Amino acid sequence: MTELAALEDPRARAANERHGDDHGVNLGKLRAVAKRLKTQQDLARGLWETDDTAARLLALLICRPRAFERDELDGMLRQARAPKVHDWLVNYVVKKNPHAEEVRVTWTADPDPVVASAGWALTTERVAKRPEGLDLPGLLDVIEAELKDAPDRLQWAMNHCLAQIGIEHAEHRARALAIGERLEVLKDYPTPRGCTSPFAPAWINEMVRRRGEQPEQT
Repeated sequence: MTELAALEDPRARAANERHGDDHGVNLGKLRAVAKRLKTQQDLARGLWETDDTAARLLALLICRPRAFERDELDGMLRQARAPKVHDWLVNYVVKKNPHAEEVRVTWTADPDPVVASAGWALTTERVAKRPEGLDLPGLLDVIEAELKDAPDRLQWAMNHCLAQIGIEHAEHRARALAIGERLEVLKDYPTPRGCTSPFAPAWINEMVRRRGEQPEQT
């Protein structure tokens, strides 16, 4: 904790706080600390319990993802309110854990939109890599009904799922595009030059084009 405190940088804190993250440690320097420490599950648990954002990020880099039990993951997610901690927990730990599918189903239906967003992130992973057994038309039904009015973080996760369905599954592409066009979620999102817009129809057609497929007309 003393070492993390010494890495505090006001400029890094200002940049992080613009994204809702309450810490001032440069992530490159944080990763260098993690590389030196290597995997230490007990230390990771101790760092998590400090409730300090930088310490929790370090914990997620040095933990053993498969070592967490289902209830432990659930508790950690509900404590992870900083966006970067939430994202790293889902992507670096939960996706590699044997309980990932179980918590995906539970979290997607959770009334807490931040928890639900984690469920949708895991669903998007399955849409792309292991779609067998998923009800893709049913997912599109839910997205069509709930995306427009969803809170920001949940809306972003559901929109990503919509785009992934359209990108990966040609048989559902026309409907995914139509939903995106009708709802217009993130249509005016400021996108830097050279980056792909998060507006689902633009995102879908750009990724399809890069694969050499024929984009749909919208």
